[in-house]
Amino acid sequence: MNVVDLDQEARKVLLGLGFKDTDFGRPFLSLSGGWRMRCVLAGALIQSADIMILDEPTNFLDMLGVIWLETYLSRMQENSDKTVVVVSHDRAFLNNICEELIILRDKTLTYFKGNVSAYEQDRESQKLYWGRMKEAQERQTAHIENTIKNNMKIGKKTGDDNKLRMAKSRQKKLDDRMGVQVSATGGRFKLSRDRVGWHDSMRAEIEVPADEKGVSIDLPEAPDLRFPGPLLSLEGVTFQYKRNGPVVLKSIDLVMHMGDRVGILGLNGCGKSTLLKILVGTYEPTQGKISRHPRLKLGYYSQHSVEELQELGRSSPTETGLSLLCRETEGVLDEGEVRGMLSSLGLPGRTASDVPVCQLSGGQLVRLALARILWPMPHILVLDEITTHLDFHTVLALAAALSSYNGALLLVSHDRYLVRKVVEGKENRDGDDDGGGVMAEHEAKDRGAAAVDESQRRDVVVLKAGKLQLQEDGVDQFEASLQKRARKMVA
Repeated sequence: MNVVDLDQEARKVLLGLGFKDTDFGRPFLSLSGGWRMRCVLAGALIQSADIMILDEPTNFLDMLGVIWLETYLSRMQENSDKTVVVVSHDRAFLNNICEELIILRDKTLTYFKGNVSAYEQDRESQKLYWGRMKEAQERQTAHIENTIKNNMKIGKKTGDDNKLRMAKSRQKKLDDRMGVQVSATGGRFKLSRDRVGWHDSMRAEIEVPADEKGVSIDLPEAPDLRFPGPLLSLEGVTFQYKRNGPVVLKSIDLVMHMGDRVGILGLNGCGKSTLLKILVGTYEPTQGKISRHPRLKLGYYSQHSVEELQELGRSSPTETGLSLLCRETEGVLDEGEVRGMLSSLGLPGRTASDVPVCQLSGGQLVRLALARILWPMPHILVLDEITTHLDFHTVLALAAALSSYNGALLLVSHDRYLVRKVVEGKENRDGDDDGGGVMAEHEAKDRGAAAVDESQRRDVVVLKAGKLQLQEDGVDQFEASLQKRARKMVA
């Protein structure tokens, strides 16, 4: 690739990742952390390397950026033999671009041909298959052991050598032949082919695939209100940062009741975070009216919550999550209750009490930030890009916990799986019919997640040109419009 082609490719990639033509001349050090990360990602994408390794490339991208990256990588795979290795917490992104998975579990790598949904469907099938085989063999073993016991008893009592030989023969079967009865391909087991080498037994022990050892997140129940009414109400809200400046929000109407779920989608810079700050009282509307229930308790997770905790950790190097929360809840919660809350969010024992805040990982800081907004037991959770620092399994645990939360939820996120699961209430993980919903259904039951309440309001809206636009087809509608736009940008 010559210099001119490289320059054109770099411009195309930067535009796809959200930059504007006017940003190309800005010094790199003048950019914020998120935009610097996009520059680094753009630099990796235009390299003429044989192997490309992307670690959490969707962090700090809006949904258009994520879908553009999906489209770009798919086109690249079609037109070159470059190998792309991706680590990501974004389930929908992985599902759309991955052809093979490498799973790191118990310090061992395993491989699977197919995407995440296919892997989980296969894993559920394997659990069912091997579980049934193990149960059947346990019943058979119990029957044989009972027969051996009876034959030994009768043989010794009557002196019947046949009974004793039969008992010995059956004991040998138990010792040598109980275990896996099929070959690796599912056919008839053959000792010389399927059990080569020295082993303690002639059959391998049946092992049922275990569930992933992911974290568990439990949210406290929202308390009852003493009298009914909306939690939040916005009527004709308009907002400008400066009197003669551009209008960021135009005539916004939004009402939230207990149990409602509303997901707000939109491109970076469209005003989503500004709207949330008006809802929580950080900003006052330029025009319009905002009303709150007199007994409302609100929990707000901002997209800068982790950075705020990191700054706090730097200013107080000995501060731990436990000491921070004990100080903030003094007179309300005792230390045992604080420890219990932190543990329920995935910060147990010494992690909470001994590890300074400045040494916690991004995911652990998210859990600590959640604890800070959850201990007052809010009626509504307002969450702004909460998955940015979380790993894959923590996102799944959070989605399951939020799905069973009895309070109201207002969610801003570029994670399509999270919005589909939490807001739309879709048990199928990715909104398609690939069978991935089997695992989600089991997870919901295992975690005690409530079934979808049809009486709850479940709206997905897009903030565009300062106005909220209801998406009748939910995330799918917005995703389809962005896919069309991304294809044009890549082409």
